[in-house]
Amino acid sequence: MSISFIDLAAQQRRIRAKIDAAIAAVLDSGAYVMGPQVREFEAKLAAFGQAKLALSCANGTDAIALPLMAWGVGPGDAVFCPSFTFAATPEVVPWVGATPVFVDVLADTFNLDPARLEAAIAGVKAKGELTPRVVIAVDLFGQPADYPAIKAICDREGLKLISDSAQGFGCTLGGKHPLHWADVATTSFFPAKPLGCYGDGGAVLTNDQDLWDLMDSFRVHGKAVAPDLVGRTFDHDTKYLNTRIGMNSRLDTIQAAILIEKLAIFQEEIDLRQVVADRYAEGLKGFVLATPKVIDGGVSVWAQYVIEHADRDGLAAHLKTQGIPTAVYYPVPMHVQAPYADFPRGAGGLPVTEAKAETVLALPMHPYLSKADQQRIIEAIRAFNG
Repeated sequence: MSISFIDLAAQQRRIRAKIDAAIAAVLDSGAYVMGPQVREFEAKLAAFGQAKLALSCANGTDAIALPLMAWGVGPGDAVFCPSFTFAATPEVVPWVGATPVFVDVLADTFNLDPARLEAAIAGVKAKGELTPRVVIAVDLFGQPADYPAIKAICDREGLKLISDSAQGFGCTLGGKHPLHWADVATTSFFPAKPLGCYGDGGAVLTNDQDLWDLMDSFRVHGKAVAPDLVGRTFDHDTKYLNTRIGMNSRLDTIQAAILIEKLAIFQEEIDLRQVVADRYAEGLKGFVLATPKVIDGGVSVWAQYVIEHADRDGLAAHLKTQGIPTAVYYPVPMHVQAPYADFPRGAGGLPVTEAKAETVLALPMHPYLSKADQQRIIEAIRAFNG
């Protein structure tokens, strides 16, 4: 019998009645776009993430693009980000005409290496062709990056900091969410994410009202927002007064309604994921190259449980014969993929990124993974090593 890699059906069975009622309420209201549930969800999401404000949007990729647009990042600007990440992280940078600069990651957490970041910024400044503007730190696999160290570098260099928390929304470091250090935290509600909807969606969290207003404008075709109307009168819907070139990036009301119900059980699910992670760590000790290392003081939401193995592909093939699915995040780092190969790389290259791409393997992980199924996975891995 096959085991689910991510069991969305188990969660749905738990809250199906509430989901059905939430969807029905939207259908009855007819407010399918930017309905009241969108504002309700944004308020609850902000409270959960220790933010003053949250701005929902169509997906997690747009969520990273929106602050770049609002800050006026563009041609001649450098945006520093890891290569060991999904394409959404670097791809938004060329959208605005800026240049991604790829930085290596730490060998234990897979998150951005502050020392390599510092060296990359120094290299760009020395070359003099680009202006350092923004750092995008990724909360890879669900755990927070080293925000105190990264924030100190950003403050010293005058750079904006984005927490790309598409996989890590809900993670904390010393009890604080990433926005404690970052200018914005972004996330994705893709169904497989720890907090996922039944379609696509994303959000940006911030404590800056002016920035929120600008991003609100950009997400709705550059519509006029409160600061644009100071000293003038416009007696029509502000979406018909366009003060900048924007995009169409709104979270559907139905998805907001679903996410309200999912957010209500999210903390409990984070706790359940930790139980699963602890069982893996104990059961796989000594049978793999490495189990995940979480930063000191950090709490992961365990979007993935990623081990390292010397014969990664052999192990994956063995587990497949046992009805156990796996996934590789990420087999080809971004800096060696054709569209990104000509963009700059930080000083010293990306040797850790390239090495990890050969050894990492993600195992089934979700809050409802039974102890019996998990033991079956652990025993299958032990048998392969035996």
